[in-house]
Amino acid sequence: MTNSMKVVKTLEVEVPRLGQRIKEAREADPRSLKEICKTVGMSQMNWYRIEDEKQMLPENKLRKIEQVLGVDFGVSFDD
Repeated sequence: MTNSMKVVKTLEVEVPRLGQRIKEAREADPRSLKEICKTVGMSQMNWYRIEDEKQMLPENKLRKIEQVLGVDFGVSFDD
């Protein structure tokens, strides 16, 4: 058995108007916010905070939002 250690790399990228674009995609979806949030796995309060750009959005949650709403916001972490 070999010992190993995990190394973590954290990247942040600023995306102008991402909250507004998420809101527009949600409003274009026929499902209720409650249903969308349940599918994404987050509370409505957190969703509104994301739309208002008042909290950071983890990449995995962004990708889930994109998947559920059927959109690609074009967020990339490439240099």
